[in-house]
Amino acid sequence: MQTITVNGHTRTPSKIVCIGRNYVAHIAELGNEIPDAMVVFNKPNSAIDTQLRSTAGGEALHYEGELAFVVSGGQLAAVGFGLDLTRRELQSTLKAKGLPWERAKAFDGAAVFSEFMSLPDNIAALSLQLDINGVTRQSGGVELMMYAPAVILRELQQFMTLEDGDVIMTGTPEGVGVVEPGALFEARVKNGDKLLLEASWVAC
Repeated sequence: MQTITVNGHTRTPSKIVCIGRNYVAHIAELGNEIPDAMVVFNKPNSAIDTQLRSTAGGEALHYEGELAFVVSGGQLAAVGFGLDLTRRELQSTLKAKGLPWERAKAFDGAAVFSEFMSLPDNIAALSLQLDINGVTRQSGGVELMMYAPAVILRELQQFMTLEDGDVIMTGTPEGVGVVEPGALFEARVKNGDKLLLEASWVAC
């Protein structure tokens, strides 16, 4: 089983629950429609990896930087940065046929995480920044979400059991793109102007 690190301790998520189309600007950049209800899909534990891959199944991967939360005792307990990796070409093909996305979203290596830190008092002030080769490609946070973290948690709990250690990925702001081999990804999570955590990966 794959693990994550929360405040220096190892945890084993049973699953990763992902929220799609949660930022209006990202919906627009992919040419999608604004959904009538929250879009939910899962990644299995086996999707977690410590390496940032640039390809899977012979296809270039696309990155999506996200605020990610760890659940404990039925509550959001910690925050980190997550990369939701996507086989975009395959996803587009599956969507066009009305088929599920798992082959494009739930493959081994499809989720890469920073360390997770305890939540600050003001979750509404959380934001992310993703720089690639020194250039900011993504930035955004809770204030831009269609569904805030507390709303996401409440809706998920209406139909799904969230185990301790499970991760919720809350969607991505605009600026997604292709993972280039050798590219340096530098991720930050902020609470207002305060830096909470940072992580970096070199794409292989």
